[in-house]
Amino acid sequence: MIVVMKSGCRKEDVDHVVQLIRERGLKDHVIVGTDRTVVAAIGDKRHLDMTAIENASMVDRLVPILAPYKVASREVKTSPSVIPLGPNASVGGTKVSVIAGPCSVENEKQILGTAQAVMKAGAVGLRGGAFKPRTNPYDFQGLGEEGLKLLSKARDETGLAIVTEVMSIDQVDLVAEYADVLQIGTRNMHNFNLLMAAGKTQKTIMLKRGWSASLNEFLLAAEYIINEGNTNVILCERGIRTHETYVRNTLPLAIIPAINRESHLPIVVDPSQGTGHAYMVPQMSKAAVAAGADGLLIEVHPDPEHALTDGAQSITHGAFEGLMHELGLIADAVGRTMQLGPN
Repeated sequence: MIVVMKSGCRKEDVDHVVQLIRERGLKDHVIVGTDRTVVAAIGDKRHLDMTAIENASMVDRLVPILAPYKVASREVKTSPSVIPLGPNASVGGTKVSVIAGPCSVENEKQILGTAQAVMKAGAVGLRGGAFKPRTNPYDFQGLGEEGLKLLSKARDETGLAIVTEVMSIDQVDLVAEYADVLQIGTRNMHNFNLLMAAGKTQKTIMLKRGWSASLNEFLLAAEYIINEGNTNVILCERGIRTHETYVRNTLPLAIIPAINRESHLPIVVDPSQGTGHAYMVPQMSKAAVAAGADGLLIEVHPDPEHALTDGAQSITHGAFEGLMHELGLIADAVGRTMQLGPN
């Protein structure tokens, strides 16, 4: 349920409504808009008397939320959210943001060189895995905390926001110490304990869609994070499993307008994981921007042939620079602009 406040309401009026909501054992979520303030009341209200809330001072009306996801819904917040991506950038709104870097942090030369390259090309964030979830237990598992330290050094040298994956609850505090954005990977989208632990931090969370997750399940997973008090959630489409074999995953770009209709949360697209092939990345990146994506998450490596993880889907520094120029043309054509990084 949404409590819509009247124009001109004071903080005291909103606080009183929040108190009434909490007295009924419900969770509250206040959203201050340009014209109106609304308070979401989250929980089972079927047997509760809501008359006192409806009659409270400066309450305009009560509106039921029809979607199963509540706070992530457009019914609660009609305008698109702009989510911070570190101190110098954001995702959402009229600008398209690009986060780029290697699948995994391999060594200092590789990550610092790539950070400099993507920063100069216009990226606003650096991606790179310090902890890598691998299907094969004998594959490279990442550098751990040493990788986090190298990412932090790359941020110090370039000003790029750091996006890196957290795989388990016991890693949350450690990764939050170094990263600007905590990424919840596709394998963990249904790990609700991890979602709640990440939600307790004040860091922006990038939530990747699960291999077989529906749109409803995707947004309900985001709801777990938001319900812990962290509204800074970025959705990421990274492809789903289908019968096709010519791609690693099928990248369903139709989810972009669907998310934009159903939710106020921004959505970025990972064309690298979404296809598994470097030659497809430029075309799918441009298609994603044309479809309305708020950003891209692109794998870039100085030497893809010798990458320790996912070299087949990583583009080179030079290819990334050329792609950024083309993305600017696409963004202009659809009435948006590229958000350029600290270069």
